[in-house]
Amino acid sequence: MLDPPRTMSLILEMQQMTKRYPGVLALDRVDFSLSAGEVHALAGENGAGKSTLMKILAGAIQKDGGEILLDGQRTKIDSPHSSLKNGIGMIYQDFKLVPELTVAENISLGNEPAHRGFIDFPQMQNTARSILEQLGENIDPSVTVKTLSVAQRQIVEIAKALSRKVRILALDEPTASLTEQEIQNLFGVIRKLKSDGVGIIYISHRLDELFEIADLITVLRDGTVVGTSSLHETNKAKLIQAMVGRSLEEEYPKIQLQRQNELLSVEDLNTPKLKDVSMTLYRGEILGLAGLVGAGRTELARAIFGADRVHSGTMWLLQKAFTPRSPKDAIAAGIGLLTEDRNLQGLILQMTLSENISLASLQRLTQGLFIDRTKEKAAAGEFMRKLQIKAPSAETVVDTLSGGNRQKVILGRWLMTKSKVLIFDEPTVGIDVGVKYEIYNLINQLAKDGVGIMVISSDLPELLGICDRIAVLCDGRMTGTLSRKEATQEKILRLATEFS
Repeated sequence: MLDPPRTMSLILEMQQMTKRYPGVLALDRVDFSLSAGEVHALAGENGAGKSTLMKILAGAIQKDGGEILLDGQRTKIDSPHSSLKNGIGMIYQDFKLVPELTVAENISLGNEPAHRGFIDFPQMQNTARSILEQLGENIDPSVTVKTLSVAQRQIVEIAKALSRKVRILALDEPTASLTEQEIQNLFGVIRKLKSDGVGIIYISHRLDELFEIADLITVLRDGTVVGTSSLHETNKAKLIQAMVGRSLEEEYPKIQLQRQNELLSVEDLNTPKLKDVSMTLYRGEILGLAGLVGAGRTELARAIFGADRVHSGTMWLLQKAFTPRSPKDAIAAGIGLLTEDRNLQGLILQMTLSENISLASLQRLTQGLFIDRTKEKAAAGEFMRKLQIKAPSAETVVDTLSGGNRQKVILGRWLMTKSKVLIFDEPTVGIDVGVKYEIYNLINQLAKDGVGIMVISSDLPELLGICDRIAVLCDGRMTGTLSRKEATQEKILRLATEFS
């Protein structure tokens, strides 16, 4: 990857950035630059150094070496305040908004307009409304943030940054929880900011997005720069090879298996969200669940897992009546659920890797009133090797792991229970391309071993790439099921909007 010519003025230069942690060189003399009115993507596997570089720019952590230049002038950034003061805005994947405050209050937070010693609320409302209009958004500044959708919260974060008159805006995985339409709306906002001369740093594991929105891409691997290239001068295969250091023969590896006998059946299921939903899952099958946000995909998974109350309908597991009253019942019957939010619902972040893996199998590890820690550590070690979890030991606290390794810890938990049915809810969100490939291969192997797999995903190419059939939900109803051969993005989207 060769450095492309730059036609616009550089507003940011990060030269020879170096950061060390005990036993780890997180950044090794990294160079990165940004021009006004440019979208510069930053790509790489988890642990490549992207977040570390951006945290240095945001003043959240301090560099051990190197220089930061703004408009050619050496600049010291030693705190989030100094970063903001220098016109740099950082929008993290987990938003930094106060849910109970209004949109206007969040946009002006820490920078409230005042009149005679009191906050000028009318001016605050006018400022918020003006910025939102500039972004082409019709969000009421007086509503509380907790009532907004994820996409609207993203816009409020951007408006908050623009209210500080930032010239540099960094976005970390901004589309992780957005629908396709919301992504296109966000891209419209980014293009508007770009035309206004704002420099954008864009971080995403979704490679297709980078080719749609970015001008340049810099790839990091193991804390070093592999290269910088114009998106017009590269392709996805070259990009993947640069990121992982090897070629991936297929982005979505797939084993062709013969469908076996019926494993799980749902008939006329009704919950507060679902309406007369019926579906069947077979042994050795990978069944996709598609639909827009709010269609009922997660609610169906939670009903099967015993986490949501079922009003009516019937379920069978191995042709026997299955009526889980709680997740405990579902786990005992052989159902496992990898939740959409792995951090809040799937893991206890301050516990160790071995403690998290054993959570669903404590009965087998308990002697009397006590957990056999030796057995627990041995089991965790086995799954660390099997799943190639990158961690110093089984006693590593999960909060220190990357997103991909956290997902593998949850997968290890359900493999330990020998689950018959595994439900993956958005399994690859925020996970780099190399670990995605590993997870797809693990899903294939589980199906080959006779496990029934359900995959919920907003990434349609992912569903089309790895699933044998795709069932589509809309407004809580099942609108159709497509075989692998007949499924296309257009057919899925048509079914996903049938009741809209």
